[in-house]
Amino acid sequence: MTTETQRSTEEIRAAISGIRGTYIATKRDSDFAEAFDRLISLNQETEAAEPIKFTSTGETRGIIVVDGAGGGKTSLVQRGLTMHPGLKATETTKPVVSITVPNPATLKSVAQAALKATGYTGGEKKRTTWEQFELLRARFKMLGTVVFWIDEAHDLFPHGSKSEAPHILKTFKSLMQGDGAVIVILSGVESLWDSISFDHQVQRRYSKFELPPVVAATDSKLIWKLLVSFCNRVGLEPPQGADLVNRIFHASRQRFGLCIEQMISAIEIALLRGDAKLDAKHFADAFFAQEACSIADNVFLSPRWSSLKLIA
Repeated sequence: MTTETQRSTEEIRAAISGIRGTYIATKRDSDFAEAFDRLISLNQETEAAEPIKFTSTGETRGIIVVDGAGGGKTSLVQRGLTMHPGLKATETTKPVVSITVPNPATLKSVAQAALKATGYTGGEKKRTTWEQFELLRARFKMLGTVVFWIDEAHDLFPHGSKSEAPHILKTFKSLMQGDGAVIVILSGVESLWDSISFDHQVQRRYSKFELPPVVAATDSKLIWKLLVSFCNRVGLEPPQGADLVNRIFHASRQRFGLCIEQMISAIEIALLRGDAKLDAKHFADAFFAQEACSIADNVFLSPRWSSLKLIA
């Protein structure tokens, strides 16, 4: 079945972009805000955020945010920091400095990326790694930086190796102590926590925030509601099928962000074909495009879909 009026590719792209640009807040967001608020306070006079100091040496605390690839951790942290009332940048302040671990993933490349994120344009490459981090401390203090967020931090600890972890964490610790100390947030896949939680000092300094998987028992209504909402926004009739949502969960490895991507991809295929109703075939074709799997291994086609083993 096709729509009476075919939409142009540009109109379809705009509609899909509109859906992708909508942030979907869930309980995970309030849970992260609660965890973050335990590390930060608001100055009553300036209404600016300040890190809470937990020791006599002025040491802050950090958070390790972990989830599988495509789980939505980056969007969650970004949203949480952006929405915090005490972390608004001004012409002279930069309360949040964030980077994604560059390639090659080394302490030196992290320092260079962080200095660049602060707006520094000097000759940082001529300095040693330790000198770069000392300069970064000074930049943080000058800019009133409260949070230093490193995304894809697992790339600093390849293959779960713990050999370099103590040195890396000692360097980050230097940013979390003394005058101008910042809160360090590291986000990455599940192996990140396994790579760095090797002693009590690390576990004391960082709290673990693990995004829970989406499961049918608690999240079916939410995912179905979102799917219907997406369809309504673009003028599609919602699909039918009692087990479709469960198949979405399985195909998405129980990760919230991937559930959203599965739905948006299926909707895009339906719109590009001029179909008026979203159905399981659109999901199956979206899964084919993503996974390059056989028919027997397609979660949206196989009658034994729940027993299919998917690569994480």
